[in-house]
Amino acid sequence: MENLIFSLNATVPIFLLMILGFLLKKLGVIDDVFASKMNKFVFLIPLPVLLFEDLSTVDFAQVWNMKFVLFCFVVTLVCIILAALVSFLWHDKSIQGEFIQASYRSSAALLGIAFIQNIYGNAGMAPLMIIGSVPLYNIMAVVVLSFFKPDRKKLDKEVWKTTLKGIVTNPIILGIAAGLLWSALRLPMPSILEKTVSDIGAVATPLGLMAMGASFDIKKAFGKVKPAAAASVMKLVLFAALFLPLAVWMGFRREELVAILVMLSSATTVSCYVMARNMGHEGVLTSSVVMLTTLFSAFTMTGWLYILRSMGMV
Repeated sequence: MENLIFSLNATVPIFLLMILGFLLKKLGVIDDVFASKMNKFVFLIPLPVLLFEDLSTVDFAQVWNMKFVLFCFVVTLVCIILAALVSFLWHDKSIQGEFIQASYRSSAALLGIAFIQNIYGNAGMAPLMIIGSVPLYNIMAVVVLSFFKPDRKKLDKEVWKTTLKGIVTNPIILGIAAGLLWSALRLPMPSILEKTVSDIGAVATPLGLMAMGASFDIKKAFGKVKPAAAASVMKLVLFAALFLPLAVWMGFRREELVAILVMLSSATTVSCYVMARNMGHEGVLTSSVVMLTTLFSAFTMTGWLYILRSMGMV
């Protein structure tokens, strides 16, 4: 019951912020133009700052575990490949990019540290899980959303050039790179700067969620129920069922297993929607998956955690 309450406390406020954005749109407080500008603002400023904040204060030298980082990286890559293969089953090719990204990309940076701290009292292996998965999440998101853009005609030099430029200049990837560099150089974080960074990063999730809710189209969402349901099942159940036994077999326990669980089966992150919209995609499928996974992850995450605790693994 304690795990269920914790999971509900973590996920229900997220869902309610999306509902709030939807209601504000219906009441006329937010319109399409404002929602679009909110999305762009979150993509350019608060979200990169939030990821910078997560990574810049971690002493990776103290907690480094190459086996664990490589496991997170390889499993994330395999999940992306599996999602890409499944995406070819859909007749509507315009949703491929959104389907792939929404299927594999977790709320690892946002929920990982908080989830492990709640159980063990410290961040544990969450920062290393973030290193192994989050940079790959974002680089592959740029690649996937560029290569499977609805209006793309063919693969040519211009597409490759645009994709590489998108990776190098993507604000989220720049935020991750800046955080890693800050941590590697062990630069001090003055209190004034720390407070400013924290305040800016704090608005990323609520603004992004409200913008998503305001942009949500129920009629269009019903037209994409099957791919949204398939992506949600992959995100919450399938990947964890495939790779948690492997993690146990490889000897990962306690904080390591919980970090892997968050990576594999936490809700699809709101930044998926922000990136999809800012890279020329409709965003309806992505917002549907974020809503579904957010709603049901409280129960699936609790179920996975209960199984691992029953086995004495965490």
